Amino acid sequence: MAVLDVHERLLPAGAAQVGALVDSLATEADRLWPAGAWPAMRLSGGLAPGSRGGHGPVRYTVCAYAPGQWVRFTFSGPRGFHGFHEYSVHPVDAARTVLRHTLAMRVRGPARLTWPLAYRHLHDALLEDSLDRAEHAAAGHVTSPARRGAYVRMLRGPARGATG
Repeated sequence: MAVLDVHERLLPAGAAQVGALVDSLATEADRLWPAGAWPAMRLSGGLAPGSRGGHGPVRYTVCAYAPGQWVRFTFSGPRGFHGFHEYSVHPVDAARTVLRHTLAMRVRGPARLTWPLAYRHLHDALLEDSLDRAEHAAAGHVTSPARRGAYVRMLRGPARGATG
């Protein structure tokens, strides 16, 4: 089964400011990843190609990085995830930039069930929280904060408090 999942937000900031958010991923000063509410993104060597890590049970390796513009991670887990996820910066004009997260993969084996039943919903909620953080960093507020539906709250129930 092929999966393409895209989340994006138009931010009231220039590309350099939005690119700095991407560059902060997995650092002590991370302003993009919602680590307080979700498992933290951890990388063995920061945003450098070959750096390994992940968040919670999702494992990946940095396969490409263009500072201030783009970072791509290839999946190594969970079993059955074959593809990548990435953040990319797309300037609209001097004062507005689209921040996009793209997940593209093929799921096989057990992931043919775990992706649509659980991971997809958790992924979507996590990404909307990440884009809320980006909007807050760029604008000082979030116009329409993401809300977690009942199904996501139910899925997170057993993992509540697991942020690392």
